[in-house]
Amino acid sequence: MLFNSIEFLVFFAIVFAIYYFPPLQKLQVPILIIASCIFYSWSAPALLLILLLSIIINATTSFQVARISDKKQRFFWALSGVVLNVLILSLFKYAGLLTTFVADVFNIARTEGSIAYLFLKLPLPIGISFYTFEGISLIVDVLTQKNKSETESSAYVSPNFTQHLLNTSFFISFFPNLLSGPILKSKTFYPQIAAKYFKDIPLNFIFRSLIVGYFLKMVIADNLKDYTFWISFPYYQGFGTITNLTLLFGYSIQIFADFAGYSLIAIGLAAALGYTIPDNFDFPYISRSLSEFWRRWHISLSTWLRDYLYFPLGGNRKGKIRTYVNLMAVMTLGGLWHGAAWSYAVWGIYHGFGLAVERFFGFDKSKNQSPEPTLAETKSIWQQLLFDSLSILGIFSFVSVGWLLFKLPRFEEAVDFAVTLVRNYKVKPGWSQIIPTLIFSLPVVIYHIPHFPTWQNLFKQNSNKNGQKVWNLYQDLALGIMLTMIFLNSGSSKQFIYFQF
Repeated sequence: MLFNSIEFLVFFAIVFAIYYFPPLQKLQVPILIIASCIFYSWSAPALLLILLLSIIINATTSFQVARISDKKQRFFWALSGVVLNVLILSLFKYAGLLTTFVADVFNIARTEGSIAYLFLKLPLPIGISFYTFEGISLIVDVLTQKNKSETESSAYVSPNFTQHLLNTSFFISFFPNLLSGPILKSKTFYPQIAAKYFKDIPLNFIFRSLIVGYFLKMVIADNLKDYTFWISFPYYQGFGTITNLTLLFGYSIQIFADFAGYSLIAIGLAAALGYTIPDNFDFPYISRSLSEFWRRWHISLSTWLRDYLYFPLGGNRKGKIRTYVNLMAVMTLGGLWHGAAWSYAVWGIYHGFGLAVERFFGFDKSKNQSPEPTLAETKSIWQQLLFDSLSILGIFSFVSVGWLLFKLPRFEEAVDFAVTLVRNYKVKPGWSQIIPTLIFSLPVVIYHIPHFPTWQNLFKQNSNKNGQKVWNLYQDLALGIMLTMIFLNSGSSKQFIYFQF
């Protein structure tokens, strides 16, 4: 069931009405669990069993970790839960990749009825990468808090297993973010589980999140997909360098609009139900370093990898060489998280190498977590503008080249695309592809401009009440235009890009 479908709007309207019906207020959590199960099983009911298995494993192991006093037993239960999560994810997501690799190496038959064939035909449960990471975060958080204090873990682990199972079912199956995030953390979500009231709904926040989210998805991403389609194999071979570069630029805009749109819709829907889930994007295409990009792009994944993988591996605390190894390992695994193909691992290595090089030369801005320069760093507005523009253009180009491995996951096709860029430099530009791509990309560029570092710095220096009023008026006008475009110029409906991950 897609957020951008009529059936979902009807589904949400019904759930919303039942959820806030006063006599059913004490049943809000069970209502949302049932609704989430219906939502998840809408297209493939059998896959609901995998989600339920994940819930049972994570509820059981986290409960045991919270209640056991012996550290060794506690660690055993935590390790068992994490291993089971990884095994389930590996079975359904990576069995096909590993089976193909082993079959090719040992010349094993993959005929119908063989074990190899069965592994290759395993379904990929939608959202499994997201809810598996949520389950792991629950177990690790409970273990960490239990090791620190006997009382802190009780903030999100009920002493009653039935209640904990109910809360965990709600946490993992919460339908607004179930299919493509943002990835939730138990320590921020469990404390929110309480009765919700219609009068407390932040209507203005919800309206803005949904309008921008649906606009990015339905107007930008869904229209761009009809043009970025042409950089699929073998169509790009007939286009010139300028056309292919423009289409790659369009795909970079499309993947942002598609995923950021989903995240904003999820945030808005969750807020309508009284729950706060984290921002997933912070205008990533105005990043001036690769490390800043990863603080702005898919924030819930990058923070998950940092907190549950990079830091446990030692982070940057064990010397320079170990830091580079950790970066490469984390980004490679982060790449494989996106898909069961070696090209995703290459994408992760590509970003890991970029982060390592950036850190080596001191360009990572790791000591300055703020995306804006301080006044002391700013020499003149034009110097800063030039520096920011070149930095942003460089990072955007680096990231966009990487997205090619998402559009062309077969590595040989991505290489062929690069060869085509060199070979077809004399082919005339395809204006019927270039112009619409630029037109539909323009709103995302405009969307980022107010957050451009130099602009932000100027705004802080010259801000006043009248300026803020004018800015708010522009925002309201923009929302009105976006709402109109959603009804008048939406592209053909298609599922969200990150559903495949």
